[in-house]
Amino acid sequence: MLGSLSSSSLLSLFFIMLVISGLSGLLFLHPRIPLSFVRIHIGIVALPSLVSLLALTNNSGNRGDGFWYLDSLAWLMVFFVLTIGLIIQRFSVRYLMGDRSYRKYFTLFTFTTGAASITCLSADLRLMVISWGATLVGLTLLIRLNRAWKVASEAAKVSGRLFILSWFSLLFAIIWLFQVTGQWQLSLILTNESLAQLGAWERTGVNLLIVLAVIIPAAQWPFQRWLIESVVAPTPVSAIMHAGLVNAGGIMLARFSPLFNGDIASIILLILASFSVLIGYGISLVQVDYKRQLVGSTIGQMGFMFIQCALGAYVAAIIHLILHGLFKATLFLQAGSAVRRFEVSTPVNERSSYLWIMAGRTLALVIGIAYWLMAPLEGYQLISALILGWSLSVSWTQLVAFGKGRIGRIVGLSFLGGAAIVYFIIHNLFYEWLRTTVFQSVQPPMSVVIIVVCLLLFGIAMGTWVARNRSSVSFAILYLWLVRLGEAKPKLVESHPNYLKQYLSQGGNR
Repeated sequence: MLGSLSSSSLLSLFFIMLVISGLSGLLFLHPRIPLSFVRIHIGIVALPSLVSLLALTNNSGNRGDGFWYLDSLAWLMVFFVLTIGLIIQRFSVRYLMGDRSYRKYFTLFTFTTGAASITCLSADLRLMVISWGATLVGLTLLIRLNRAWKVASEAAKVSGRLFILSWFSLLFAIIWLFQVTGQWQLSLILTNESLAQLGAWERTGVNLLIVLAVIIPAAQWPFQRWLIESVVAPTPVSAIMHAGLVNAGGIMLARFSPLFNGDIASIILLILASFSVLIGYGISLVQVDYKRQLVGSTIGQMGFMFIQCALGAYVAAIIHLILHGLFKATLFLQAGSAVRRFEVSTPVNERSSYLWIMAGRTLALVIGIAYWLMAPLEGYQLISALILGWSLSVSWTQLVAFGKGRIGRIVGLSFLGGAAIVYFIIHNLFYEWLRTTVFQSVQPPMSVVIIVVCLLLFGIAMGTWVARNRSSVSFAILYLWLVRLGEAKPKLVESHPNYLKQYLSQGGNR
């Protein structure tokens, strides 16, 4: 019966379930409601996620009209955000038990993921900017969840200021588009007739405002500070932040993609994203704090996602943000097991390992060049070939070259091959879902792409050289600079939280 529902019926059912889950969260705030109600709340939160899955599987390519997008891209992102949120809320039932903000956490979490899902469905720019603003407010309140802790309040202030800048940037871009085209619906704005009304400088101005609006929540350079400060938030908050919210810029750029077609704003985004990749991975390499390592990794991954967007590969960017979200949420939820145990090291045959490393690098070079030759005139293909070759080289070194004996190398090869097969299956599945709903724009000039490739190669070569010359002055300067980039400001560091002292002095009564 449900399978025969129309797109509008499924949308109505989805919002009914979303409202019910929100009311459930508000009900849980009441102190007379027992804490055991949280398990019922988790079951209710699962309902809109199930409806979005049904809408995704039954989607017939309808893009929707009026206020809403009802295509595969919208429902895929809604299902992704709500499902990740559901898993993290279920994880938090025991993880945050005893926290004084326990009830408020689930309510805010439900509100934030619900607002993010509405943003994904929004086809009307007024609704998009309102729901996106609500998402940023919810995220700020989650960072500030433990407001009695001064550090958390200061981190929320840093995030809030940048989020306000992001929101106003999007608001001004939307107002500008309305003033020129007279339309609020994005599908009508992106028609050839409406786009022809935009002058070259107007188009670039709107695009730059949109770029600013999306790179701030994605913690791209030079706005990465808020994500670094946000590590004081509870780990489940960091999980949803990195998995389902900071990557929202990818879908927003995909929606506005015809506006960016051939514009200089794509080149600016490409350059900023390339710097972010190098800085993010540099931070992750020098930090010893596990959560800050993940923060640096997210900055780099979001940079690569924006490189994909700037090159017009929006399908690849959407696939990337989903797979990265799943991976990063898993890492955050497993943060408690990140403490390394003492292990007895086994001797390694250096000559044999070196031969295996060289074999892996040769294989990576051959596969990278072959991948590039499949479409030698596409900029995205060139950067993808670089990333593919580098990833294969690193994976081969870790899984095969340093494998323990013949059995270890066989297991490493099997795992590497299995991971490649799974990735291609997932990639093809997502491509079938998205290829008719995601616009593929014109790529930037090849000269710009080559500059970006050279920048990335220079960063990799520089990092390798400095790592091999750790006694050099260059290593010390680069290391300390990256440490400084990845560290919180002094007022956001507190060795002994004062609110705990006050709590204990009051006898610990709640």
